[in-house]
Amino acid sequence: MMNRLLICTDLDRTLLPNGSQTESPGARAAFARLVSRPEVTLAYVSGRHRELVEDAIREYGLPLADWVIGDVGTTIYKTSPGEWEPWVAWEEDIAGDWRGLTAKDLRPLFDDLPNLRLQEEAKQNRFKLSYYLTTLSDVEALRQEMANRLHARNLAASLIYSVDEAAAAGLLDVLPAHATKLHAVEFLMQHQNFDVGNTVFAGDSGNDLPVLISGINAILVANAHGDVVAQSTALAEQNGTGARLYLAKGNFLGMNGNYSAGILEGVSHFFPCTRGWMEQANE
Repeated sequence: MMNRLLICTDLDRTLLPNGSQTESPGARAAFARLVSRPEVTLAYVSGRHRELVEDAIREYGLPLADWVIGDVGTTIYKTSPGEWEPWVAWEEDIAGDWRGLTAKDLRPLFDDLPNLRLQEEAKQNRFKLSYYLTTLSDVEALRQEMANRLHARNLAASLIYSVDEAAAAGLLDVLPAHATKLHAVEFLMQHQNFDVGNTVFAGDSGNDLPVLISGINAILVANAHGDVVAQSTALAEQNGTGARLYLAKGNFLGMNGNYSAGILEGVSHFFPCTRGWMEQANE
């Protein structure tokens, strides 16, 4: 039997059933019962900022996680009912990449670039500089120009591009180089005394890829896009971490493997003793 288990999961289209595929009835409730066990520590790992994570918890009736890694990895909160405490040690860890500067300090570097429009202040933070750009922009040329300007000032940064399909807009985040989902999960593991033997991560999309192929026990839920499945499988095999990546298939406890059902299936695969926990919860 396990004494401790760290379950880390992405939110949108991984735990949250907000994709096009159907959710198995009762899967989210079964997930909530699993993570309520005293052996389990739960961490949400999301690109959402705090207010949007709180919105998701309310809208979907999710359990409050013990930890929330948010803002594309630039923030970590220790959570308890009514209190979200920023983890200062994490901020100190990533601060060195920008040599004491903040996101607001970096804004003037890009003021003359016409395709960039600052996102709302609620979507910015000390280590996250976020822009909108039209989907017609030459993204690679823009990223290269921005990277050159950052490099010239000896600033280590990642430029993360994604698309908001509903708004038909591109999203571009400028982050400290170490402010990634993978590094944040590893930081949490290290400082909370977890290791690859008692940690699992679940995701569905390309921005989860570094964790999925890292050698941490990882789950791709069944509703993940085929391109992500193919890419993660190939890279994991190339890295020698294929045995640490599980693709949810469905038919576990009568569920379809999408969203939280896939998380439960993957947790049971890596940690067979938890199946008994889940079956007890379903009685």
